[in-house]
Amino acid sequence: MDLDERKLKILQAIIRNYLETGEPVGSRTISKYTDLNLSSATIRNEMSDLEELGYIIQPHTSAGRIPSDKGYRLYVDRMMLEKEEQLNQATQEVKELQRILLEREDKMESVLKQMAKMLAVNTNYATMISAPQVRGNKLKFIQLSRVDTRQLLTTIVVEGNVIKNSMIAVEDMLDDETLLKLNILLNTNLNGLPVKEINLAMIAKLKQQAGIHAGIIADVMDAVAAVIEDDEDIKIYTSGANNIFKYPELADNQRASALITTFEEKQLLNELVQNSLADDPGTDIQVYIGSETPVKTMKDCSVVTATYELEEGMKGTIGIIGPRRMDYDKVVNTLKMLRSQLDTIYKKSSADGDDRKEYKHD
Repeated sequence: MDLDERKLKILQAIIRNYLETGEPVGSRTISKYTDLNLSSATIRNEMSDLEELGYIIQPHTSAGRIPSDKGYRLYVDRMMLEKEEQLNQATQEVKELQRILLEREDKMESVLKQMAKMLAVNTNYATMISAPQVRGNKLKFIQLSRVDTRQLLTTIVVEGNVIKNSMIAVEDMLDDETLLKLNILLNTNLNGLPVKEINLAMIAKLKQQAGIHAGIIADVMDAVAAVIEDDEDIKIYTSGANNIFKYPELADNQRASALITTFEEKQLLNELVQNSLADDPGTDIQVYIGSETPVKTMKDCSVVTATYELEEGMKGTIGIIGPRRMDYDKVVNTLKMLRSQLDTIYKKSSADGDDRKEYKHD
């Protein structure tokens, strides 16, 4: 016999209350904890039916009831089904998000490249723009998917709708039920947590609960840790490096060669971006003159940077590099204007993408 909605709600209320208190549950207690708006007498009748059906039992002579194994089984099966439905819905949302991101990633990259070029043309200096990075955000969703008998795909989504994919090798193929249980375990314990708050004790607990699949949990947590290790992953777009030759004080072979190499290899520019993003959040514009710059090859230059911020903590850096005698007033005003334009373009792009605001982080 299938239970109607009212009996199910009463059974769930009995089980939840018993799990919390460890004491038999009576009808008066249930009338306070459910939204059924039923009298105690009606609830007693329903509890009698549940007892007759074997879902609850009455210990000793107590007026209260406790769940039977059959009641627990129904509760757990329904809970797992609800979790599976939630997971399937979240999986579909992630797939849709991935589709949108694939369409928009090239668009954002094109916008940043075009802005770097426009900035170089308008200022006659060298320019750089870093792609937005997400720092210290919370986990939204983790999904394990089977690729083949020996590989799993881990998809990690954090606030800002940044997606990180990672492949995990497995010794034996996992069946659908095992995958579902691992996904529920991960999402139940980690959703909503800031990545940096996930500690060794938490990981040890997850591995213990995963049993023989503890190694998979360890690999997933390595992939989660990689989300915040983005120093080497920053994409930087540059333009106007040849403008350096327009200024005699920078145009001698040694200086010019070092600067051109910096713009081509971009590793040192990464240091400039990190320095800019680490500055006081209340500081809009940073001006480095000569030896003040964190990049040694730019010690004969002036560098002006601005940090732009998109939705949910996504930050990047815009920089202009020129001689010490650069037009600071023009450069600062240009950066402020460009930052405003980037925000406008990004929000318009987000609106075109079904009102979403996201950027893919490979």
